[in-house]
Amino acid sequence: MKKMWTRPKQMQGSVGEDSDRTDDEPLVIDAEGNITESENNKQSVVKQTQKSAKEDSIATEFDALKKILEHRVGLHTSFDVVFREMVFGGKKAGIFYYNGFAKDNVLTMVLDRLSTAEHVSDHAKDEAITDIPIQHEVGHSAGQDTIQLFMDALIPHIQVKQTDKLNEVIDEVAMGATGFFFEGSAAAIVVDAKSFPVRSTEEPDLERVVRGSRDGFVETLLTNVTLVRRRIRDPRLKLEMLRVGRRTHTDVCLAYIDDICDPALVEAIRDKINQIQVEGLPLAEKQLEEALVGKSWNPYPMVRYSERPDVIAVHLLEGHVTLFVDTSPSVIILPATFFHHVQHAEEYRQTPMAGTYLRWVRFLGIAASLFLLPLWFLLVSSPELKPVGMDFIGPQEAVKLPLLVQFLIAELGIDLMRMAAVHTPAPLTTAMGLVAAVLVGEVAVKTGLFVNEVILYLAVAAVGTFATPSYELGLANRLTRLMLLIASAIWKVPGFVIVSTVWVIYLATRRSYNAPYLWPFIPFNVKAMREIVLRRPFLAVKTRMSLTKPADSTRQP
Repeated sequence: MKKMWTRPKQMQGSVGEDSDRTDDEPLVIDAEGNITESENNKQSVVKQTQKSAKEDSIATEFDALKKILEHRVGLHTSFDVVFREMVFGGKKAGIFYYNGFAKDNVLTMVLDRLSTAEHVSDHAKDEAITDIPIQHEVGHSAGQDTIQLFMDALIPHIQVKQTDKLNEVIDEVAMGATGFFFEGSAAAIVVDAKSFPVRSTEEPDLERVVRGSRDGFVETLLTNVTLVRRRIRDPRLKLEMLRVGRRTHTDVCLAYIDDICDPALVEAIRDKINQIQVEGLPLAEKQLEEALVGKSWNPYPMVRYSERPDVIAVHLLEGHVTLFVDTSPSVIILPATFFHHVQHAEEYRQTPMAGTYLRWVRFLGIAASLFLLPLWFLLVSSPELKPVGMDFIGPQEAVKLPLLVQFLIAELGIDLMRMAAVHTPAPLTTAMGLVAAVLVGEVAVKTGLFVNEVILYLAVAAVGTFATPSYELGLANRLTRLMLLIASAIWKVPGFVIVSTVWVIYLATRRSYNAPYLWPFIPFNVKAMREIVLRRPFLAVKTRMSLTKPADSTRQP
């Protein structure tokens, strides 16, 4: 037995999926107390579904189609939206495209072929063309024979697909394709003939090498994945295309090698991308990173970026997952640890002995960028800590400003000069460097504002920061250095020890897609740590690192 129940006023309109329900529309409670929809509600859902499908259908009349496009994409309002009407083979066609994306030479070739097409009639010879047994994804609809004729016999292009959904045509055209409508047909043909403004694949500034390839990623996704395909010709290299952003519809390519990468890792990243609900990704890979990592004030990068195709190819062969984002030259590598950010391609372009030496020098530079200034400050503020024979450390005369204030001013000055160098035109950067070095640095020391040793050690720390391969890691280490410096000034040795310990524990508890951030140092892995410390010969590395849990851990036969 069922009884009727009317929704209370405080509940009416509170559920998004019931927005079409009227306030006094009853719900039904069955004998077991379960609330079910009434017949009116079911009919409302059916009508709404039918209405949505109708809005997504392609109008067979061009007048109605153009009115829809005026409302949806700004036809006749936006100057770059074009709907060109022509006649091919006696059939009226509408060519829909964005003027800046159209690839003129390809479309001209297609139009030349269509212009020579004979009149499409109901003669037997024409029926024979449309009866070719080719399987199409779209079923028969109004004007299906015309669509099939143009798609199978008249449009000379390799990237062509058929659709009966107007939303799909609009999305494809927004990405650079061209849509062909035919009056009387409820389907359309999408030709992928697009041309994006691109720069050359030149070597990236942040990852230069003395010897090696000089090509780098650009802002076009297809070009970037092709550079990787050129290096990895394995058919098991998978490139899955996903789309993020309600307004931008940004293309995101999920790349991995099928029989090497952990399937659970791929599934986790794919699900996380599909769950992203944002308006768009205008800043491309950086906003995607924050959406994947989550809300956090962690200054240390949880993913690694690279603009070099060879670096991406190496990580794919290691079992990592990479993410290409359209309009960005930087590719995301997952998972990534602290030690991924301190390696550079130059180490692998030299002999194993020279590569190991370069790696150790880089490690020393990174350590100096973190601990040199706080340790010097401790030795100066606490002279009893100075080792025997190192009494020369520290200022030999009274200073006008406290050392901590000098360090903070100098740190801010270096960051200010770095930002000025980014925004200064290239012909003026040399002049700006001379002004900073001569007028600011030298005069500040001569007037007694700074101590010579402050400038010296700060310069060494700055060089260590710039020697860090990862720009993001260098910025995070700079913040850590400031915290260590302030803690050493306030609490002396206990402050330095406590902040250093908290820093290590904090990094040890971070995870990049279930990968410990300080691996293989914490948890300690002897075999993997040897790979970090030493740049071993290529043929001596027989297996892949266990960090990514590769399905195939054998690297060399």
